[in-house]
Amino acid sequence: MAGGTAGKKGARKPYFRGNKGPARASRAGMPKAGGHGATPAGDGLVRLFGSHAVEAALGNPRRRAVRLLATENAERRLAEVIAAKGVAVDRATPGDLDHLLGADTVHQGLLLEAEPLPEPSLDELVRAAERSGPLVLLDHVTDPHNAGAVLRSAAAFGAAGLIVTRRHSPPLNGVLAKAASGALDLIPVLPVQNLARTMLDLKTLGFRLIGLEGTASAPLEDETFSGLSALVLGAEGKGLRELTRETCDRLVSITTAGPLASLNVSNAAAVALHWAALQRRRSI
Repeated sequence: MAGGTAGKKGARKPYFRGNKGPARASRAGMPKAGGHGATPAGDGLVRLFGSHAVEAALGNPRRRAVRLLATENAERRLAEVIAAKGVAVDRATPGDLDHLLGADTVHQGLLLEAEPLPEPSLDELVRAAERSGPLVLLDHVTDPHNAGAVLRSAAAFGAAGLIVTRRHSPPLNGVLAKAASGALDLIPVLPVQNLARTMLDLKTLGFRLIGLEGTASAPLEDETFSGLSALVLGAEGKGLRELTRETCDRLVSITTAGPLASLNVSNAAAVALHWAALQRRRSI
C-alpha cells in the first residue's frame, strides 16, 4: 500500500505536506483535475470518490487501494474500513478535493486512487447467473450516470453481472462509480469487444436474451425469467442497434399508463430487474 511518502528517485510525490494543523495542498504534487474524476489518475490507476463508492472499494478484497485523500470528518466516518484495508491516508480539505475533481463534484470528502478491478471472464458471469439473477447487457450506453444507475439497480435486484461494450462505454471509475453508489465493487463488469458475438455465445450456453425496446408489442410482464436470461438495453435516444435487436430472442416493452410513455435506460433497467426478481421469487 502506498502512502503519502517519497524520497527515492522516481517515487510519487505526496499530495499534502505537514504534520501539524490543517493539511495544505502541495499543488506541485497534485494530478491535474479533469472530467470530474472520470479519467484515470495516472499510472493505470482509477479515481473513486464519494462515501459509498470509496467505502465499497475499501471493503472489496479484490480492489487494491493505493492512496486515500480524506477530510478529517470523512476519515472518521470510515475509520473502521480504512484500518481494515491498511491504506495510508493523506489529510485534505474540501477545497483541496474540489481543486482535484472539480468544484461541482460531490466527493463527500473522499478521493481514492486504486487499481482497476480484474475483469471477470464470461464463464464466471455464466456461473453467477446460474446461482442468481439475469445478466445485464448495455449496448453503447455512454452516459456514466445512466450506466452507474443501472449497475446500482443490478446490485439491488440480484443481477449476476454487467456486460458492456469495450468502446462507447464510460470508464469504470469516477462519475460512474459515484452513481453506482458502491455497486461497482459488488457486481462484476465485463467489457467486450463485440457485443453481438458475446450474445451469440450466451445463446449457445442456453441464455434467453430479452431486449428492451420501447416500440416492441410484446410486454415485459409476460416474461417469466425462468432459466438463464439476460436483459439487453440500448443507449438513450438511439435504443438498441440493429444487429443487437436482431440477435435478441425477444423484444419487449414496459407497459406504461401515464401521458409520458418512455423511460430512460436506467429507470427501464430498474423496472425490468425488479420484475425479474419478483418472477424468480415466485418460482422458488
